Amino acid sequence: MRNGSRDGERADGQADARAEGRGGRQADAAVDGQAGEQGGEQADAELTVRDPVSAPDASGKPKRATRRFPLFTKDTARPEGGGRAAPGDAPAPARQWPILAVLVVVGLGLLLTALDQFRVGTILIGAALLAGAVMRWILPGVGMLAVRSRFTDIATYGVLGLAIVLLALMAQPNPWLVIPFLKGALHFSVSG
Repeated sequence: MRNGSRDGERADGQADARAEGRGGRQADAAVDGQAGEQGGEQADAELTVRDPVSAPDASGKPKRATRRFPLFTKDTARPEGGGRAAPGDAPAPARQWPILAVLVVVGLGLLLTALDQFRVGTILIGAALLAGAVMRWILPGVGMLAVRSRFTDIATYGVLGLAIVLLALMAQPNPWLVIPFLKGALHFSVSG
């Protein structure tokens, strides 16, 4: 669609140059020649594009031509709450105290489980995950305890922690928590 404007003619001229097989260099020379008409020193400067999905606009500055994300990600956004839990001049363990607290309690629970205290050890592991969910909810910066968004982290830590605690409480023999309808459902599914 030609609208008679200078920009429309330039875009059509570039497309014609490439369609005729003259190659990218001649098309770039045409663009550089037109840039020379607009301002003296810019004729020698090459047009640079920021990323593969950018294209120059009418003034020659790169402009995002598509809403698609680039093929290769150059950086990732830090999850909300993923900042340091202590000031930057504090030693590394102090900056990451929330994840270290959760890991120490999980390690203690694994040690108790290995020492034949299965129920207490697994309850401690589940409680550590629940504590991680609470810290993720309350604290503004939790360091490496933040993995995804705040909601996703709280849901993941909370559901896993609650499931581990409930399963540890219902473990056989001599469960500390008995839920009658679960026992009936289990016997119905096994005998039926």
